[in-house]
Amino acid sequence: MRRDMGQAAKVLQLFKTLHRTRQQVFKNDTRALEAARIKINEEFKSNKSEASPKKIEELIKIGSDVELLLRTSVIQGIHTDHNTLNCELSEAEEVFFEAKLTCNTILISELVPRKDLLIENVPYCDAPTQKQ
Repeated sequence: MRRDMGQAAKVLQLFKTLHRTRQQVFKNDTRALEAARIKINEEFKSNKSEASPKKIEELIKIGSDVELLLRTSVIQGIHTDHNTLNCELSEAEEVFFEAKLTCNTILISELVPRKDLLIENVPYCDAPTQKQ
């Protein structure tokens, strides 16, 4: 019984950590904040009845990996025109993201999105321009 309580505490801590990370990563982006909130809550709710300690540990590992990925691999950008995003990056983020930065602007052509990671991604622009 004590082991189950330890796992329950880990699950609750992960839930809180994911929500804190969501608030930090997507601050000032209400659409992304809401989408991330819904996704986190849905994933935890869908696994609420899981009883296998081994499966719970696997889910905790996946959740921890997602939190790390959000914290270290997501940047916010404001689409300013056809070819640019304005990004506010810390020094650590500038080093981590291997992109050419000029006055905190990253040219879209320098970003190469990985299609396999964009399946459920919230688009950064409501009205994208058509390629000519």
